[in-house]
Amino acid sequence: MGKVTGFLEFDRELPQKSSPQERLENYNEFVQEFEPEKLNQQAARCMNCGIPFCHSGCPLGNVIPEFNDAVYQGKWEEAYLILSSTNNFPEFTGRICPAPCEAACVLGINKPAVAIEEIEKHIIEIAFSKGFVKPNAPILKSGKKVAIIGSGPAGLAAAAQMNKAGHAVTVYERDDQPGGLLRYGIPDFKLEKSIIDRRLEIMKQEGIQFVCNTEIGVNDDMKAFIDRHDAVIMAAGSTIPRNLSITGRDLKGIHFAMDFLKQQNKELNNSAILGERIFAKAKDVVVIGGGDTGSDCVGTSNRQHANSVKQFELMVQPPQQRNENMPWPIYPMLLKTTSSHEEGCERFWGINTKAFLGDLKGNLRAILVSDVSWELDALGRPIKFNEVEGSEREIPCQLVLLAMGFLYPQHLGLIQNSGLELDDRGNVKAAEGQYQTNIQKVFAAGDMRRGQSLVVWAISEGREAARKADEFLMGKSNLPSKDRINEYVNM
Repeated sequence: MGKVTGFLEFDRELPQKSSPQERLENYNEFVQEFEPEKLNQQAARCMNCGIPFCHSGCPLGNVIPEFNDAVYQGKWEEAYLILSSTNNFPEFTGRICPAPCEAACVLGINKPAVAIEEIEKHIIEIAFSKGFVKPNAPILKSGKKVAIIGSGPAGLAAAAQMNKAGHAVTVYERDDQPGGLLRYGIPDFKLEKSIIDRRLEIMKQEGIQFVCNTEIGVNDDMKAFIDRHDAVIMAAGSTIPRNLSITGRDLKGIHFAMDFLKQQNKELNNSAILGERIFAKAKDVVVIGGGDTGSDCVGTSNRQHANSVKQFELMVQPPQQRNENMPWPIYPMLLKTTSSHEEGCERFWGINTKAFLGDLKGNLRAILVSDVSWELDALGRPIKFNEVEGSEREIPCQLVLLAMGFLYPQHLGLIQNSGLELDDRGNVKAAEGQYQTNIQKVFAAGDMRRGQSLVVWAISEGREAARKADEFLMGKSNLPSKDRINEYVNM
């Protein structure tokens, strides 16, 4: 590495952010850039480990120490080539990934981990500014026709890789613009949509076709659709939300989180909004669910000038540091305070929502809750909760957002009409590591196959499914696998 003592000399730092007061006045990204000297220092903290566990911590197998060294040396094109050899969209993961690579960083054993995610984001933004990111259309064409269903991170990654292999790729999206979860599930203050559009323009120039406002499988003869293509990759995501079927669920003012977030993103995108407008202004908001989607609802509610925002989590409050049940390099379930929480939110752990309470007009006026205690197994994992006696109470609210995750992909239409087999969780069944479904020329990737997961896992799944589909079409594939992390293949 460029500076072997860097981890001893420099502490972990992250870029400055605009103040919460400034952030709440718009939906723009607010994390500033590193000064060149700071970026150099953060890259210098990489330790030149004998075994770089960050490789295995990253679902994409990113070659992290090598691009850190290139950043330290100021070799920006080399850093970009290394990073893009394993990651099609570092501008996405550099903004919205929870960075499992950092959890596996060897330095993290007794010091704060290397700021890998921020370094990754800076590499790609500098690469764009310097003109390194260019359309690279394949010269040799295979003559094979491939359909990608779904334009979220898995579908886009699969499309990019199949196009590199020389196949004619068409991406089908049921919404009005490509991007899936990235466009309509992630708020602009975390990922401005110009970042997506910039990448889509490159993909279009490389020859990938996008067909929007088209929901495959609803009015189509799916057998005929599949027969028209040499391979089909299903990447439509996990879209059926987990519900809370308790008394009062039908009251006005209770909505799924993704409906709320999608409406706000569509409004900023000047897209048509269908159905009842969900708006938090002047309301007492309760977000049920303690994950990232819940956090996004908090940030969006605050920007809509809610009167108050509370976030509920049924589980106990996580620890702030690793304990004996979360040894390095396991990804630790630690207390996470997001930028949205910083902007204003009262958080509750170990709280159970028992009923929704309404007024005489059928509008939500409060929720009935109780505190719970958890029984733990021998490893300290919660297995059963019990209500705390005497803790039942009402909490006033006029808007509840259900952010409890997703169950499985939509079965009606595409899946049912295709005859695809499902696994015991309701996801499309495809052999682990093979991505091939019960229909020979149909492959599945991302949340549609593995269940609700991270954007970085979706990109990895899209890449791997594309390689297996390419092998199916051509008998072999030159597309890189995440297991070949030491090959800097600019594909």
